[in-house]
Amino acid sequence: MIALHTDCLFFKLNNGESVPCSPEMISVEIVGEINGLLDPEMLRHAASSVFHYFKNELERETVSIGEFSVALEKVLRLLGYTIHAGESSDKQISDTDLISLARDSGDNLELFFFPRLRNELRLRLSQSPRVLRFRGLRGCAKQLAGARRWSPRCEQIQDQIVEYLRGCFTAESEQGKCALVVE
Repeated sequence: MIALHTDCLFFKLNNGESVPCSPEMISVEIVGEINGLLDPEMLRHAASSVFHYFKNELERETVSIGEFSVALEKVLRLLGYTIHAGESSDKQISDTDLISLARDSGDNLELFFFPRLRNELRLRLSQSPRVLRFRGLRGCAKQLAGARRWSPRCEQIQDQIVEYLRGCFTAESEQGKCALVVE
């Protein structure tokens, strides 16, 4: 195992990976009305303070992006800014597990999968999320193909799923209010 610099934290990403970061490697993206009103130097110092809090005060080695952004939001609030962290609201991102949908389709895999996928998309859109995310595309394609290893058939099914989701998404009237992510 490679020894990391003592001033590093592991940032746990949404996909389960952990990335080592030092305070200098942290970049913060501010979107919205407040963009341009925040001094970049002050923002960098606030992010470094939150980093120090997790690393030294809490003695943590790993922190999720959500935890870090919520803590940074609190610090910026104390400095007089009103900012809402992207992951602080459950209604912002609606997640669907494609592997579970494929598994629930039973033996008639593709026959029932695609209608269930369209129904799931409609259900999620009715909740008015900002981001509609479908996860597990690769595993779902393998499940539907009945394959243990990735094959040209899996690639074909993966492309069909993405194309089908795009088609269903653009056909829905609520789609203009959110973004579609398939991973």
